[in-house]
Order: sequence, then C-alpha cells, then structure tokens
Amino acid sequence: VMGEHCQAIIEGRHIDVIEMDAASHNSVDDVRQINDAVRYAPVSARYKVYILDEVHMLSTAAFNALLKTLEEPPPHVKFIFATTDVQKVLPTIISRCQRFDLKPIPTELIVQRLKKIAVAENIKASDEALYSIARMADGGMRDAQSIFDQMISFCGSEIGEADVLDVYGLVSAAKIAELAAALAAGDHKKIVAIVDECDENGRDLYRMLVDLQTHVRTALLDAIAKGGVSEMLGGTPMSTEQLTRLLDGLREGEGGVKHGLSEKINFEVALLKAVEASRARAIDSLIKEIATLAESLPEDGSKKND
Repeated sequence: VMGEHCQAIIEGRHIDVIEMDAASHNSVDDVRQINDAVRYAPVSARYKVYILDEVHMLSTAAFNALLKTLEEPPPHVKFIFATTDVQKVLPTIISRCQRFDLKPIPTELIVQRLKKIAVAENIKASDEALYSIARMADGGMRDAQSIFDQMISFCGSEIGEADVLDVYGLVSAAKIAELAAALAAGDHKKIVAIVDECDENGRDLYRMLVDLQTHVRTALLDAIAKGGVSEMLGGTPMSTEQLTRLLDGLREGEGGVKHGLSEKINFEVALLKAVEASRARAIDSLIKEIATLAESLPEDGSKKND
C-alpha cells in the first residue's frame, strides 16, 4: 500500500498531496481555501499533505491568515514549505516550523546521475563533458539535467567536452589550471594572453572567474593540509597567506566583472590586482618576523658567532 501511495505521489496524481505555487497563489483568498480544506480528512492516505513552493512569495496578509492553522493544525494535516529565500518568511511562521536546509549536491554525485541517464538514453558523453555540465549546475540536479537535455538537442547522441564548452562559453579545466599557474608565477604577459584568447573565443569571463576561485580554493585547502605551503598552482610554492590573499583579490573583482561596463578590462584588472595582493606581505606577519630576528640578536647589537 505504501508503495502505491509513493508511486501516485511521484506521478502527481495522489488526491491527498496538494502542491501549490505560492508565487502565483499568494493572496489571502488562496490561503482561506487551504484553511477551509484542511478540516476534511484524507481520502486514502494517513495524512493530507500541502506543499507550498516558493512560500516566501506569500503576502504578509496571507501569512497571517495561515498562522492560525499552523498554530493549531488538524492532526491529519502536514504542511511542507519550500523556499530559496528563507529570510523573507515571517519569523512567526518559521518559529512554528521544523527547518531543514538542503545543501548543494556534490559535483561527483551529479556526474554519476548524468552517467545513468546517458546509459538509459543511449547517449555517449565523455566524463569531461559531464563534469563541465555538473560545474555549471552549481549543485542543482534539476539544472544539470536541463543542461544535459539541451546538449542532447544540440549534439545528438555523442557529446564531448568541447561541445559543452562551446555551447555555454565555458573554459576547460586545463585552461583554468594554466591561468591559475600564471597568477601564482606573477606572469602578467601570460595572464593577459590567456584572457585575450578566451575573450576572442567568446568565453564567459565571469564564469571563468568563478571556476578560477574554485581552483585556487582547492590549492588553499592543500596548503592547509600540508602545513602551510602548496605547489598545486603550476609548481610555484604558495603559502596559506598568499593563497588567501589571491582568493580574496579574485572575490573582490566579482562585482566589476559581472556588472561593469567592460567585462574584459575589469577581468584583467581583477586578476592583476589579485596577483599583487598575493605578493604583498601582511604587516602583522612582518612585525612577527622582525621580532623573531630581534630576539635572536645579542643584546649589545654585535653579530652572533656561527
């Protein structure tokens, strides 16, 4: 029996599970209909379940109209509220709910799911192509499947990494690693050359900046794990402090690249500023080093014998 209920819910035909889009049903009258309907017992299931999607779109008056039902819900009724902007939901509503924060789905799990779909649909997609799709989805399985569906429409039954990169203006993981190495080495000419190449090929520079931050963050975690230094960025030794400053510099450039008048110029400036920031030394760390050196000197100022 439980299996039948689950199947009916999945197929969207269960009479006791009512899903409502709060974005288009956000008035007091819509909530009053719910308040009237909850009094009736479920037809076949143990509970009557109301799912309100985008619940933050309810008007304040509608929230208040729902409050009484939430305070004293009938024993046979369950409410499920879904939202991407929980801060817009009234505190009086949140205080009467159990809150579950759903985290983004890891890239590897998205890739595994896309592989299963590819096998089921007889689609040949390279691992690199699926990884690129998963990167774009930013932890959203539905977005990943939508992108995959679009790629099938564009390319048919065979999808390679280059196809995904070209369609969505992405940069390959190898190119991101090459740019990160140039940042670590402070190679300004190489940085500008890579940006020129990517811009001429119509690549999404903002997305490139996001992917670059992810790559540098991986190096930062590597440095922390290895006691303070990582050589992940092209073999150049980078301290935890340098990587933190580099990452912070890239983050500060986000607004200019996304909303500025010239995406390319702002991107180049963000990269060069981040390089300079990573090479600057923090004043407190310099003071600490000087203090350590001072302690090792003799009190009369003469040189110590080796």
